[in-house]
Amino acid sequence: MSTAAAPVRSGAVLADLLPAARHRYAVDAALVLGGAALTGIAAQIAVPVPGSPVPVTGQTFAALLIGTALGARRGFLSLALYALVGMVGMPWFAEASSGWSMPSLGYVFGMLLAATVVGALARRGGDRSVLRTAGTMVLGSAIIYAIGVPYLALSTGMSLSAAVAAGLVPFLIGDALKAALAMGLLPTTWKLLGRRG
Repeated sequence: MSTAAAPVRSGAVLADLLPAARHRYAVDAALVLGGAALTGIAAQIAVPVPGSPVPVTGQTFAALLIGTALGARRGFLSLALYALVGMVGMPWFAEASSGWSMPSLGYVFGMLLAATVVGALARRGGDRSVLRTAGTMVLGSAIIYAIGVPYLALSTGMSLSAAVAAGLVPFLIGDALKAALAMGLLPTTWKLLGRRG
């Protein structure tokens, strides 16, 4: 009799390991709601950046982790819920803000797309090793900036180079630290579960 853990089917993400055969829709709904709430809580970890209307927050890290852990569909739904509820007035964007008129709203839209992409990559093993996780996190961050920085420029009247200086450059070191944390956390979680499929 073997005591080794059975490998997970190819294409699984961490959320797929939850036992929920008879209650899959309820579990998925709870994961989506929990992902949105976690992003809202992480957004309150905010440090203002001098000269920038965009603070350093925990929400980008949360969005990327939610995408990888939940997969593309549930990750998209979590971040879509987070964005929609925040735009209609729930004060859970960075620094307890909400609404449509924030110059940082483009980053929220970027997080929605990034969670979807990193979730799709996680289904292909993008979170199973340190190097793959690094690539997944870098791509997710690049997507967030590719939408957030131009939106920042348009909403504030900044030039694109000024928006890059205010909305990208000050965040690179923090993003590298977040990626390093994910590079340790995600592959280690898979290893601890004994399920490298």
